[in-house]
Amino acid sequence: MKRRAFLKIVAGSAVLGIQPKLVSEAVAAAAETGDMPRRPLGRMGWKVSVVGFSGLGLMHYDQATCTAAAHKAFEQGLNYYDVAPAYDKGNCETKLGIALQGLDRSRYFLACKTKERDKFLCRIELEESLKRLKTDYFDLYQIHHLVKPGDVKTALGQNGALQTMLEAKKDGRIRAIGFSAHTTKAALEALRGFDFDTVMFPINYVEYYTRGFGKEVLALAKEKGTAVLSIKTINSGAWPKGAERTRKWWYRPLESQDDINLAYRWTLSLPGVVMGFSPGWMDLQEKAIAAGLAYRPATEVDAQKLEQMAKDCGSIFKREEDLVASARMPYPRHPHECCDGAWA
Repeated sequence: MKRRAFLKIVAGSAVLGIQPKLVSEAVAAAAETGDMPRRPLGRMGWKVSVVGFSGLGLMHYDQATCTAAAHKAFEQGLNYYDVAPAYDKGNCETKLGIALQGLDRSRYFLACKTKERDKFLCRIELEESLKRLKTDYFDLYQIHHLVKPGDVKTALGQNGALQTMLEAKKDGRIRAIGFSAHTTKAALEALRGFDFDTVMFPINYVEYYTRGFGKEVLALAKEKGTAVLSIKTINSGAWPKGAERTRKWWYRPLESQDDINLAYRWTLSLPGVVMGFSPGWMDLQEKAIAAGLAYRPATEVDAQKLEQMAKDCGSIFKREEDLVASARMPYPRHPHECCDGAWA
């Protein structure tokens, strides 16, 4: 057998080995505590809640509502807040910066992102984000929404955004470096190009069971010791044709608390996944927190139910994935991105 063919088989076997870690019903029931679980954030070891606070959700609400939501989440055991300047043109950063006032900065983890790929522009955006969020440092700063391998090459290059991040880490303005991606190619390119602390990626039962989306990223992240942060955790697929859109959102989220609990515990059973995020709505954020408080390990019954639920759901990432694979990527990729920049 030729070496290239052998390596393909070995790599395929490794990916097939990425399965949820399932337990018996008795073990799952005994593990329930009613508290928000915390997990080590990869090689950094910091303990963070298994549910993250999505700053994207602040775009729909006034400041008083945002502040109340951020404080209530903290009181319920959530200690990880995530936001980006792309969310509602910086308004979500401003709202979260105000909302976090009064909370002990040493007791919560603050993550931000940049869509800039250039070193100089990244530095400007980092400084603006620090001011909006009223903080001297970010616990995690991420290259935001990588899609094409070419974007990864630019961001990781000599004059790329990564250089600003490395300098900022030296002077204490950031403590860890990560990225978010929407395609397998971009995520793998980034993971191979630098030892990132975290990777944000769509880890979701629909994409996993319908086409194995996410398995390759989980496998390489495990090999590299990179913590995985799940986005689109409660995505239930594309909106069916003719279906009433109950939310103005580009994919259909799960709505019932039982289903959200199920999706969270399944996602959190996958190797390397530290936490999951909800879509940009405060009622779904509250249900995600409730799922964290009700957390128990996933069982075989849970997995079977979600596999059945996934069968009738359409992928929300296949088109983008196929375009990147064929080296054809039109811009913009989805009308939702043009409207409010709300990609995670």
